[in-house]
Amino acid sequence: MKAIEGYFLITPVDLHWRPSNLMKIPNSDYLERTGSENLGARLWRLPPKSANTLHKHICAEEFYFVLEGVGRMRIGDKTLTMPKYGGVMVGPGELRQVFNDTDSEVLWLIVGAPEETEFLPGSKARPDMSLIYPVDPKQLPKELAGVEWPPKT
Repeated sequence: MKAIEGYFLITPVDLHWRPSNLMKIPNSDYLERTGSENLGARLWRLPPKSANTLHKHICAEEFYFVLEGVGRMRIGDKTLTMPKYGGVMVGPGELRQVFNDTDSEVLWLIVGAPEETEFLPGSKARPDMSLIYPVDPKQLPKELAGVEWPPKT
């Protein structure tokens, strides 16, 4: 993987927020403008009573860091609670899912490396999605039983 040259300054006005494909969670890719093939970093705004995908990675390690609110996450069969400024590092083979079972928004910064090249813009490789989503990625944790997420559009 090629390293970037120089540096890239990213300001809040540079961020582009969009809903994620499967779960419709607002997110912004901090590093998309840098062209980095080594590192990924996104902000994720989890609305009340929501969840991101249940997934794992092929080779990427991820660091999950709570910027605002109380972070909730399941890793395998365990449920973790992280206070503001708390974080957890997760290895590639672990099934994981951030979720929000509170009535307040939660803001996460999720940083991963190495970037999985199959998902980089312009990649000609077709990723095997069953490696990322070995189970239904939209299943919600037991803490959100009775909740309908993502919302119907």
